[in-house]
Amino acid sequence: MGVVTTVTHEARNGSREAEALMEEMGMRKEHYICGSCAAFTNILVTFPIQKVLFRQQLHGIRAGEALRQLQRDGLHNLYRGLLPPLLQKTTTVALMFGLYEDLSRLLQRHAEWPELLTRNAAAVLAGTAEAVFTPFERVQTLLQDHRHHSRFNNTFHTFRTLAGDYGVRECYRGLVPILLRNGPSNALFFGLRGPIKEQLPEAQTHAAHLVNDFICGGLLGAMLGILFFPLNVLKTRMQSQVGGPFLPSRQVFFTILKERDGKVMHLYRGAHLNYHRSILSWGIINATYELLLKLM
Repeated sequence: MGVVTTVTHEARNGSREAEALMEEMGMRKEHYICGSCAAFTNILVTFPIQKVLFRQQLHGIRAGEALRQLQRDGLHNLYRGLLPPLLQKTTTVALMFGLYEDLSRLLQRHAEWPELLTRNAAAVLAGTAEAVFTPFERVQTLLQDHRHHSRFNNTFHTFRTLAGDYGVRECYRGLVPILLRNGPSNALFFGLRGPIKEQLPEAQTHAAHLVNDFICGGLLGAMLGILFFPLNVLKTRMQSQVGGPFLPSRQVFFTILKERDGKVMHLYRGAHLNYHRSILSWGIINATYELLLKLM
């Protein structure tokens, strides 16, 4: 009888601790909301630029040819494929900021690690969690690829076709480069955001704070965009395939390299556009996130 009472008491204590933990995490919901709204703003502004960049990554062509392809597709197709990145980014950026904050607090509370290690671990874990939404990137790739325009009608039709005809696993094609990209890029973003902002002139007004946040986010986005650009090229190639064997990432990478005359620099076709898009994109995300966080 004493054993049962002890077990029941421990179970109640564990339940109370879990509830307290969930309540503590719930107090940070503003980070999720601000992250989601920041991503929404960014996607609406930068989507056409992303389409040009996508064509360059997929086909290894120059910006002029990518623009001509979009012109041939017509204005009505310019925002074709918008819904997947809108759903994916508003969710993953919310997780990026929200989970990072929550996991940082939880790890600091329950793990006796140095703060730098705790925050890096939280950033990597948040990035790994974001990879759950890989199917959105998968569908976006197919809808933006002009070779699949006649096969896939819209977001829901693409999801239904992939899952119904090929299985759920097909929705996660290209997962490995996404995992290799998300964790390290999150760790670098959150690790360098504070130090970079400290090097900027001290802001005295709300407008100056907004400018500093934009510059900080833009610089980090541009740097990380260049650093992880080959992984995005690899991901785009893997996700443009429908059906067939799941080739190892290493094999696909060397196939791309061979097609581009064995020159690593040719993997960076579109990187200059990605650089400018990343400055704008992550500048908007960081500045909007910080602004909304102050207003909430």
